Amino acid sequence: MADAQPADRPARPPSTSSAADPPKAPASPLRAPIALATAVASGLCLAAAFPSLGIWLLAPPAVAGLLLAVRNASAVRASGLGLVFGLAFFVPHLAWSGTYVGLLPWTALAVSQALFVAATAAALPSAWRAPAGPLGTALAVAGLWTAEEALRGRVPFGGFPWGRLAFSQAESPLGRLAWLGGAPLVTAAVAATGALLAVVVAEAAGSRRARRVLGTSGGATAVLLVGFAVPLDVSGTPVTVAAVQGNVPEPGLDFNAERRAVLDNHATATVDLADRAARGTVERPELVVWPENASDIDPLRNPDAAEVITRATDAVGVPVLVGAVLREPVDHLSNTSIVWGPTGSAAPGPGERYVKRHPAPFAEYIPFRSFFRVFSDKVDLVRRDFVPGERVGVLSVGPARVGDVICFEVVHDGLVRDTVRAGADLLAVQTNNATFGYTDESVQQLAASRLRAVETGRAVVHVSTVGVSALIAPDGALLQRSDHFQQQVLTGRLPLRTATTPAVHLGPIPEYLLAAAGVTLALLGARTRGGRVLARRARLPIPKGGTAT
Repeated sequence: MADAQPADRPARPPSTSSAADPPKAPASPLRAPIALATAVASGLCLAAAFPSLGIWLLAPPAVAGLLLAVRNASAVRASGLGLVFGLAFFVPHLAWSGTYVGLLPWTALAVSQALFVAATAAALPSAWRAPAGPLGTALAVAGLWTAEEALRGRVPFGGFPWGRLAFSQAESPLGRLAWLGGAPLVTAAVAATGALLAVVVAEAAGSRRARRVLGTSGGATAVLLVGFAVPLDVSGTPVTVAAVQGNVPEPGLDFNAERRAVLDNHATATVDLADRAARGTVERPELVVWPENASDIDPLRNPDAAEVITRATDAVGVPVLVGAVLREPVDHLSNTSIVWGPTGSAAPGPGERYVKRHPAPFAEYIPFRSFFRVFSDKVDLVRRDFVPGERVGVLSVGPARVGDVICFEVVHDGLVRDTVRAGADLLAVQTNNATFGYTDESVQQLAASRLRAVETGRAVVHVSTVGVSALIAPDGALLQRSDHFQQQVLTGRLPLRTATTPAVHLGPIPEYLLAAAGVTLALLGARTRGGRVLARRARLPIPKGGTAT
């Protein structure tokens, strides 16, 4: 006979609860072919959000697509999908970078940028499990995307912050948020909207209650519309400005093979402007802006070039901001803007100057030249390296204090913000797009200048050798715009403004706070997942806080 159960051992109660059962596993990730197709489609969707297509409404769905592709995926798989998304975006977005130098540099640049997205995507599954539900997920994604762009804009070689979500929003109400927190806040708003859209899709697919789906949808719509509440001011002391797009003999890497022709084009267009002003067909400008590389002949060492510039300046009778290449220091070059006053003025000839502070790597200088020559002999197209300047670009040009940035400097937050903090009441973006032909590079850059106008509360003179050039109001509106590869002069009245926007006042603080919030929430989401995994393995119940102990 079996022994009786000891009296001190209580009988096991019948199971009336599933508390000891393994917790319900999260939904499975998308099947590999569907996730891959979603990542590719989302990357292409983001590319279409930028000019020249410029369908800015596609940016949030692009973010949403990537989030849905990586939902419940492992970090490794999410990283791979992020790389696919990044390539699908950056390969077409940066197609202009290979226009005249071939496939290898274009591919290398696209891959290098896509790797940043891949690293960020590894953390996105954790963002789905961030505390505070959809709001926590939205803030986590916004912060992670801001952190990715912040890192990509700083490393390597000073970074390459092209293709930021913010620069797709020049026409969008979200772009107005730049007035509050600069480009990082606009990026965060786009990413947060995309995250909320992803939550809506996931909840609708999971047959969640209609009230919750509608609430999340309303949150996404509210983020899109909040920009209309931002008060943008375009008032100021008006000044008449002329932007001279002189054109070049031909597009391509040899745009300045006929350097004197390029200089003559800009001088001739300026003299013609003076003639038309004398006849009264256009208003006489109070300052004139030439583009980057308008004089690739050093006018401080070549009397002939100096004479051409002086003749044009004397004809128009006002200071001209001349983009020039100087043969200094020894065995190097400087990409420089020079204020050139007319003869007989208080400051005749060459005066104040600004040297580009952030020369573009692999375009204006070659880092580790001998190493990269192994991969491409195109590095030797840059025969002498440009050196960086040290002075913030604020120059007195006629009645204006011009905050000057040259070419790709416009996508670097600090370089633009510094000029306003140093007293600029008008911005000038001098650029040379001849090396990119008829590609989208010029309109992508123009979109960045429009966002900078909103961010700084300053009107912008965006002038190129070949286009696209434009006069931009402080609210980012295009007042005038030129065409590609034509000689055109844009004239108009722009306001000089001294008020400081919240974005300029706060500087990088919004970027730091958003990035820190995103990383923190993702880490909390990862901890939640770790608790669930342990609970399933130990067959323990999960407390309401979401973490097994």
